Amino acid sequence: MGEPTSKTMNGRCAAPPDSTAPIATEGATGLTRKAPRHTLLRRVRTPRRPRLWFEILLIGVSYWLYSQIRNEVPEQRVTALGHAHSVWSFERHLGLGLEHAVNHGVNSVTWLIVGMNYYYATLHFVITIGVLVWLYVAHPGRYGAARLVLFTTTWLALVGFWLYPLAPPRLMTGLGFIDTVKVHGTWGSLSDGSLSDVSNQYAAMPSMHIGWSLWCGITVVSLAKPLWVRILGTLYPVLTLTVIVATGNHFWLDAVGGAVCLALGYAVVYLVYGRWVYRLPRLPEPART
Repeated sequence: MGEPTSKTMNGRCAAPPDSTAPIATEGATGLTRKAPRHTLLRRVRTPRRPRLWFEILLIGVSYWLYSQIRNEVPEQRVTALGHAHSVWSFERHLGLGLEHAVNHGVNSVTWLIVGMNYYYATLHFVITIGVLVWLYVAHPGRYGAARLVLFTTTWLALVGFWLYPLAPPRLMTGLGFIDTVKVHGTWGSLSDGSLSDVSNQYAAMPSMHIGWSLWCGITVVSLAKPLWVRILGTLYPVLTLTVIVATGNHFWLDAVGGAVCLALGYAVVYLVYGRWVYRLPRLPEPART
């Protein structure tokens, strides 16, 4: 009979391995790290390589469902306008009611406000989709968790739309706010024509323009290597905040609401995966045949 494998060289029995402390491999680096002990699930979720067809289907169906639910939120005009006046009064009480001055100041520069109108109508979707595609291609190990943050943030926003209908400044009559899209006749007005019938006008709190742009910025700053790309990632949510205020689409407090939803989204995903989204292990490169 051979020597028992449980004995060490000095004859003593080796302690059994700690089965409660699973080891996670850090991809191509070859480093190993102990998985965190306190997670929402009994076992820490490990990243999987995403499947393109599933991601396209998931994002398409999820956004369609989100749009349907968002637009089914009762358009409580009187309540929403009352909330808008309350928010505006609260901001002015704090001495931070800046929206009116920014709205009028930027509107006086035609080329700037027209550019901001198109920025508001398009980049919200274009840049978010672009960051998702970049994550899918360059960071597949972090893609699923980061996408879950974005989804969780968006669904939390639906709760805000239901609980706190809020009119944007541009719809507040008698206070002099300018609907810059209507005034300059640019594409993307949600208060005129057929778009007013399919888009909820009183879903300003929280601002998903801010929630999504912050997600994009944090993702890019955390994972991109070129300094100039990280600088752009930092500037993007700042520019978005300026745009949503200048165009009369949001109060700055709506931006705070969007940031809170995003923070909750990151917290939920941290509990699921057991670590910061952008510190999940990279997936090894697929074997070439």
